[in-house]
Amino acid sequence: MRHGGWNLGGWNVQEDETGPGPGETGEDARGAPSVAGGAAAALAPGLWLVATPIGNLGDLSSRALVTLRAADLVLCEDTRVTAPMLARYGIGTPLRALHDHNEAAEVPQLLERLRGGARLALVSDAGTPLVSDPGFRLARAAMEAGLNVSAVPGPNAAVMALTLSGLPPLPFLFNGFLPPKEGARRDAIARLRAAEGAGLSATLVFFEAPHRLAECLAALAEGFGNRPAAVARELTKRFEEVRRDTLPALAAHYAANAARGEIVVVVGPAEADAPSGAEEVDARLRAALAAGESLRDAAAMVAASTGLPRRQVYARALEIGREG
Repeated sequence: MRHGGWNLGGWNVQEDETGPGPGETGEDARGAPSVAGGAAAALAPGLWLVATPIGNLGDLSSRALVTLRAADLVLCEDTRVTAPMLARYGIGTPLRALHDHNEAAEVPQLLERLRGGARLALVSDAGTPLVSDPGFRLARAAMEAGLNVSAVPGPNAAVMALTLSGLPPLPFLFNGFLPPKEGARRDAIARLRAAEGAGLSATLVFFEAPHRLAECLAALAEGFGNRPAAVARELTKRFEEVRRDTLPALAAHYAANAARGEIVVVVGPAEADAPSGAEEVDARLRAALAAGESLRDAAAMVAASTGLPRRQVYARALEIGREG
C-alpha cells in the first residue's frame, strides 16, 4: 500500500525499536537470516520480498532488518520514503526505485543480476510488496526463470482492517483501489454485484485515498445497499480509527467529515437471507439520494445496476422523494 508521503517523523517510533546487534543473527533452512544466535550468515542469492511497517516502525521485524542489511540492493517504490527507514537503523544498502513507470524496463537488467547470484530485496512504501504495489512483474519473471524467490512476511493493511472490521473474515476478496473515475467505479461495483448474483458471498476489502473516500462510500452504498461496513484509517498509528456502521451511514459521515491518512474500506458479504428486490431497490435509491443525486439520476443508476426498467425505478424514486 502506498504511504502518504511521510518522513521519519511520520512513524510512531518506540524506544525499544532496535535491530539485532552483531552476532545476533543466524540462518533458517532456506538461507534467510533469522535472529537465532551465532555469527551473521550470508543471505541466499535471489529475490526477497520484504514487508515493511504500515505506520509504526516497531512492526519492522528483526528478520526484515537482517535481510535489508545483507542484500546487495534494495528495490523500492520511492527512495525518499525508504531511505529514512533504513537510515533509522544505520542500513547503508544501495537503493533503486522500482515502480509502475519503470518496472517493465528494469526487469531484464534485474533478472541478469539475479542470474549472477545477486541478493535483491524488494519493499513497498508500506506493507507487503506486490499487494496493490509494484513488483509483480519482477517476481513472476524471476519465478518463471527458475530463480529463488522468497518473502519476509510482516504488516498488511488489508488483513489488519479485516480483522478489526467485525465482519466475517472468511472468505474475503481483496480488490485494491476502485477506479477513480465515476463510470469505471460504478462498472467495477456492478461486476462485483454480478459475481454475487452468480453465487459469490465474501467480505470485500478495498484501499481508498482520503479525498475520494466519500464518493467511494456513496458508490458502494448505491451498489450494495444497507450492508454493514467498516472504514479503517491510520492503522498502527497514534490516531488509528475503525468506524463501523452501514454503508449509507458511513457515506453520510464522511461526506460531512473529511478523512485523513491511509484508508481501508471493508464491506460485509451479501446476507444468506437477502432482502427482497423491492427492499434492495429502496436501499440503493435512498443511498444515492443521500449522496446528493437527483431523483432522475438516482433512478438511472439503480436501474442500470439492477437491470430493472428505468421507468419503474423512477416511479419508486418519486414515492421516496414524496416521503421525505
